Amino acid sequence: MEVKEFYKEFHTWIITQGPKYVFGIIVFTIGLWVIRFLRNRIRLRLSQRAVHSSLQPFILSLTITSLYVLLIIWVMNYIGFEMTIFTTIIGAFSVAAGLALSGTFQNFAGGVLILLLKPFELDDSIVAQGQEGKVISIQIFYTVLLTADNKTVIIPNGKLFNEVIVNVTREGKRRLDFDVKLAYAADIDKAKQVMLDAIKSTKNVLTTPAIRVGLVGLDSDSIRITVNVWVEPANFLDVKIALMEKIIKDLGAAGINFPKPG
Repeated sequence: MEVKEFYKEFHTWIITQGPKYVFGIIVFTIGLWVIRFLRNRIRLRLSQRAVHSSLQPFILSLTITSLYVLLIIWVMNYIGFEMTIFTTIIGAFSVAAGLALSGTFQNFAGGVLILLLKPFELDDSIVAQGQEGKVISIQIFYTVLLTADNKTVIIPNGKLFNEVIVNVTREGKRRLDFDVKLAYAADIDKAKQVMLDAIKSTKNVLTTPAIRVGLVGLDSDSIRITVNVWVEPANFLDVKIALMEKIIKDLGAAGINFPKPG
């Protein structure tokens, strides 16, 4: 009797539920094929759109994983699988993971935005988070700078993207500014000419935009002459050192008076 009841219930289940399972398996199989096809298409599209190489694997992995999850959930819902417990477990895990990895997610989001919006690129010199250096690596979670004194600085992308970034390379030119203090008795016209001659004889000073040398301040014990010249970003420090040394030496040789120490 029990065997007959079992076969009867099994036969009823096959008639009522079997088609759903068969159709679910067919859809699942087709879905797997479609996802594999989309993987190749997405990889090709990312390459064609010149998406940064560090970002391509993450976009591809995230997209394909999401498609797999959606396919599995749809098939399970269609065949009538109880999703309540499954959803609760996933939700609890997501909350716990989110709290534990909130900083990591911020860095990930910052890295994605940096690679997409490109506020700076490799080999650019930037000033950020109190650090100045050349960008030698842009990763998903952090950016690496190399400073002028050969220190490696690793900055989390979450902090980097949410603060001010000064890109000193992008425009291709950088203005070098400094002031020279002279005594009130100094001949201003002569001093300016000496400075202009020193600038013109210094290597790697650009002729355009125009060089500017002029009086900008009157202090209690001195006058201030400003010097504005343009250089390529890579030559900034070398030109600054060479030009300042030459101006001081040439002014001294020309008999231009400097203010006496107070």
